[in-house]
Amino acid sequence: MAQEISDKMIDELEILAKLDLSGEERERVRKDLGQMLDYIGRMNELDTEGVEPLYHVMPAVNVFREDEETGSSIREEILAGAPEAVDGCFRVPRTVE
Repeated sequence: MAQEISDKMIDELEILAKLDLSGEERERVRKDLGQMLDYIGRMNELDTEGVEPLYHVMPAVNVFREDEETGSSIREEILAGAPEAVDGCFRVPRTVE
């Protein structure tokens, strides 16, 4: 095991994760964390010379379209379906008195 998992570390983990571990569970967590840290340590042994960092698993491209001015107004068509309109706006029942 690369790094010994101390009781203090387990105590802090319990507090942060809001856990209440039994003695058996604490030992299982200690073993699992040790295995995870060992695996991460093995990754440091890999030769990554010339490997570009991966920022996203899928190629990221800008999918936004350019804004285009249309110049058309269909306000009258929209307001034609309204139950009541005043000065080019929908009229709705009062909600605040």
